[in-house]
Amino acid sequence: MKWLSSRREFTFDRPLVMGIVNVTPDSFSDGARWSQTDAAIEHALRLVADGADILDIGGESTRPGATPVPEDEELRRVVAVVTALAKQQSLPISIDTMKPAVARACLDAGAEIVNDVSGLHDPAMVELVCDTKAAAIVMHMAGTPLTMQDAPHYDDVVTEVGSYFEERLKSLIDSGIERERIALDPGIGFGKKSAHNWQLLAGLAQYQRFGRPMCLGVSRKGFLGEEREPRERMIAGLAVACHGVVTNAVQIVRTHDVKATREAVVALAAINAGKTDVS
Repeated sequence: MKWLSSRREFTFDRPLVMGIVNVTPDSFSDGARWSQTDAAIEHALRLVADGADILDIGGESTRPGATPVPEDEELRRVVAVVTALAKQQSLPISIDTMKPAVARACLDAGAEIVNDVSGLHDPAMVELVCDTKAAAIVMHMAGTPLTMQDAPHYDDVVTEVGSYFEERLKSLIDSGIERERIALDPGIGFGKKSAHNWQLLAGLAQYQRFGRPMCLGVSRKGFLGEEREPRERMIAGLAVACHGVVTNAVQIVRTHDVKATREAVVALAAINAGKTDVS
């Protein structure tokens, strides 16, 4: 399996670790800790040192109930961060956005992956990814962040998300995006009740039939334990990510906790390869 961006070919000898950088004042997990440009850059470089393979930069919270951020404000938050990181380190940069103008500005600044929680719903985003040869992560979300948790309902969430992937892949490929540029994300927590999340996780291996990398983002999310603070959910999130890895259902792990996740996926890769050196 391979995944292409405009600048490189990703391979999956082991799962890749995608480090989250929330340049927002209202992140469910980080609050406003990295909302200023210098703080976000410093945090991202720390994730590089911790072993991240990809940096995912976002300027709009997509937590349940979040309201949209104006385009000019999202641009202000993320472009300077992407520009600085592209100059200071060599890891691939992903822009987490639903707005084509924000994605374009960040691709011009040095990003090479578009991580769109709306699944490239906007035709202008499809055109942008097609024209720039960017890699894309296509996520499933029922509704919008503002409404997605109002009353999510599925008759069979695993089958319905699979049908969505099938439709989106066909549509995007027909629009000119190469299959090798597309990764998928089941959207854990995006328009799903806790039971839906657990059912999806149990059925992730079914999506191997699409032959595309699967990105899994469960880090610190509420279904792991509403009674605990987000930072206290790390162990549960890591266990879920490891389940995806050992079942060969997940190739990209999106996480706030890069160091621990990197150590876990490297160890699992060593076991799979029958090795004893996990340095």
